[in-house]
Amino acid sequence: MTNVIVALSKLDDAKNIKNILVRNGISVTGITTTGAQALSQADGLHDGILICGYKLADMMYDQLQECLPNGFEMLLLASQAVVSECYGNNIVCLSMPLKVHDLIDTVNMMSDNIERRRRRKRLQPKVRTPEEEADIRAAKALLMERNHMTEEEAHRYLQKSSMDSGTNMAEAAQMVLTMLSK
Repeated sequence: MTNVIVALSKLDDAKNIKNILVRNGISVTGITTTGAQALSQADGLHDGILICGYKLADMMYDQLQECLPNGFEMLLLASQAVVSECYGNNIVCLSMPLKVHDLIDTVNMMSDNIERRRRRKRLQPKVRTPEEEADIRAAKALLMERNHMTEEEAHRYLQKSSMDSGTNMAEAAQMVLTMLSK
């Protein structure tokens, strides 16, 4: 599920956009009328979509975009004149007057992009710290010495232990070191 925050200068407009999104199956995390409130809500989240207007009570859309946390995308709802200024700024724009199906399709498209990014990030191999690497090497050496395993067998044992315990390999190595060092 993608986090969606609606930030418009008029609370009624923000509520209307939220209702449209919710009626079409898109969950809305929060609505605000100021940029500061939107940033506060976004700071507690890893990623999402901020739907905002051209001008909020305390800042313009471009100032808000500069302050957004990494992982957040902006959908600007503004006049055609403002939208034409935004090209190349990594801001998705919809011109007013707004068509409901355009809003829904755009939010779904942005949400799909965020989900794809999440999947890619999850599939990237985790980078281990030098300390974690040292623990893994030490655990393998201990298993090889005490249990007469080959390095490959020790490695497979650590992998299986980590999968069985639901931990990463470095944590499994630390458990082996703790158990066998007694």
